[in-house]
Amino acid sequence: MALLDMCLKAGVRTAAAHVNYHYRDQADEEEAYVRAFCEARGIVCHVLNEPFTWEGNFEAAARKHRYDFFASLVRQYGYAGVLTGHQEDDLIETYLMQEEKGIIPEYYGLREALMYSGVQIRRPLLDHTKKELQEYCTANGIRYWLDSTNDSDAYTRNRIRHETVEPMDEFMRKMVRREIEEKNAVLHEQRCRVYALIDEEAVQLSAYRALPEDDRLTLLRKLLEKDMKSVSRPHLCQIDRIIMKQKDILIDLKHGQLINDSGKLKTREKPVPYTFVCRDLQELRQLSWKAFRVQDPAPGVFAVTLQEEDWPVTLRTWQAGDAAEMRYGTKSVHRFFIDRHIPRWRRQDWPVLENASGKIILIPGLGCDVHHWSETPTINIEVQL
Repeated sequence: MALLDMCLKAGVRTAAAHVNYHYRDQADEEEAYVRAFCEARGIVCHVLNEPFTWEGNFEAAARKHRYDFFASLVRQYGYAGVLTGHQEDDLIETYLMQEEKGIIPEYYGLREALMYSGVQIRRPLLDHTKKELQEYCTANGIRYWLDSTNDSDAYTRNRIRHETVEPMDEFMRKMVRREIEEKNAVLHEQRCRVYALIDEEAVQLSAYRALPEDDRLTLLRKLLEKDMKSVSRPHLCQIDRIIMKQKDILIDLKHGQLINDSGKLKTREKPVPYTFVCRDLQELRQLSWKAFRVQDPAPGVFAVTLQEEDWPVTLRTWQAGDAAEMRYGTKSVHRFFIDRHIPRWRRQDWPVLENASGKIILIPGLGCDVHHWSETPTINIEVQL
């Protein structure tokens, strides 16, 4: 409310946006006051009042809910951007939470300006304390509400607010602000230097290993940011130790995987097991999947000669125990991977072709079984490397 009143006094053309989560007893009263305040002053007021449901962390879900709403208003009505009322206490609390959790963030504290879903967000009150804004509202006859959930120290932010931030004097606040600025300056310099090593979202493993630990962790965080928005320093250190020791790198992340692809450290989506049953050659030729491609026949280790009794055939992800009867004896898929030094990440979605009798008749890259070889094969199934 203080921000809205300041905009009015400064002659800034603005509209208001309010989100009612129906999470607190006074939520409806607050909404009614905001509506009345805006109506009395001729301010357009957008209110999101629909039922709000969430999973996991309420604060994170509520933040996304309101920012999505703000961004949709900007796009719908052509506003220049969004102003939010975050103040100095919020900035310091955020920084102290990052430090307590051991997080290496994208930015220490709160940015004054950022982009969200293509929309500019600005926080013009970061130099004002919460107390100063409360005093402003009192002096200008503006009502404000204190969130009753802020009284509980069950939340980390509330505990930090009550035990650390609120007792700070002006000198201590300036010291913390200076510390935040210095850390962000160091972070910016470091990122400019190490991000230059990233090429098409990958980095040479040898270049990564040549860096000092702090630079490696900064670079690693950048590689993982699309998969893991927030990651603690201990978790980064754990991943870093694996990268420094292992050649065959396969690390499961929150959504994807971190791999060593021919000497390049990169992320990829987790593979999805597949099974395709084909009743005839036409169906088999039409198959399309990122793990393999069906090609015109040519002799080699991707070729198979199909016979009438083989149909329907099944093209699927290999499984433990899969093996084929080769000319020199039975060969398991697992043994083939070891002998050919195929990386673990590449093995995960490797295809095999199974006939109607349940026998593996083709292990692409190794070849077809002894009963399905000829100089004029029917089809090739090549692995997408």
